Amino acid sequence: MSALPARADAVVIGGGVIGTSAAFHLAEAGVDTVLLERGSLGGGASAHTAGMVRTYFPGDPRTGRTAVRSLNAYHDFARRTAAPLALKRLGFMALFTDEQQIADFEAGHQAQQAAGVQVDLISARAAAELNPLVDERAVLAAAWSPEAYHVDGLDIVRGYAAAARDHGARLFTHTPVTRIGDDNTVHTAQGSIKADSVVCAAGPWSGEVASMASVDLPLTPHAIEMLFTDIPPSPHREMPEISEMPMTMHAASGLRLRSWQDRILLAMGAPKAGEAREAWLGRIAGHLGTLFPALDGIGLHRAWSGDFDASPDNAAFIGAHPTRRFLYAAGFTGAGLCQAPAAGEKLRDLLIAK
Repeated sequence: MSALPARADAVVIGGGVIGTSAAFHLAEAGVDTVLLERGSLGGGASAHTAGMVRTYFPGDPRTGRTAVRSLNAYHDFARRTAAPLALKRLGFMALFTDEQQIADFEAGHQAQQAAGVQVDLISARAAAELNPLVDERAVLAAAWSPEAYHVDGLDIVRGYAAAARDHGARLFTHTPVTRIGDDNTVHTAQGSIKADSVVCAAGPWSGEVASMASVDLPLTPHAIEMLFTDIPPSPHREMPEISEMPMTMHAASGLRLRSWQDRILLAMGAPKAGEAREAWLGRIAGHLGTLFPALDGIGLHRAWSGDFDASPDNAAFIGAHPTRRFLYAAGFTGAGLCQAPAAGEKLRDLLIAK
């Protein structure tokens, strides 16, 4: 590993999808950039997702606007980074089982459209046609957003990292930050770097990194566990287009599922405080049996788990400290893939303007 430089215009802390996006956008703009990652690139939350980018976030058009901007960037990713992305369009659907959910959707529909989000209310029958696992008798209606795609998050990280290097950025892995001085000197076990600006993009560790610079980011780690089902019985695998089914969310519980090769990948947070894992799995099984009868009683197995950085209202913090050159992008609550390009652009603009 090469030695750390003595100084840099910007030191980005975090080598996930947000940090590599920031490094790319800064280096492309001519900023002398160093990225420090405590492990391997993309080895944190960026590698532990459902691999979807979408623009519709129920009740949150602000995040939707950022996601629309980011999706446009992903469509242009190959031209900007010389690394093509294999975007596979699947769509995203939210199932409504309560009249109030429908009323809330209708009340916020105009704001979603103004943010550039393509989403409409569809009937229960239409929802079952889009996802043949859905029991139309169990739902009242659904929100349908066609602009949602499967993508490998590590492809995004690698593409941004390679393009950042091409523009002169220096990336160091297995280099955890141990301290940040008042003069923005970033200390590691491998050496120290004097930074004109520090950019915090450390995912679940962002609060810890910010505290090293005496900056308070009100973040709470948010645990999530992804599950695989057993291989569904053959009659259900043969349903039309099941391998192409959209990512589907139960609005009431937050249960999300999508096809993953010959299985179903699903998530519903993690056990609540004091809740046994068996009870949590029982709640998931109950929702599956009601909404997706073909999956009733199917075996559930741990796929992967981890922590995400969550803000109090689940909307990301992207900004700059008012009195020191410390910038941050955190609190994406597992939706970092959906917002990474726009986050990198905003960090670049904030840094250049300071």
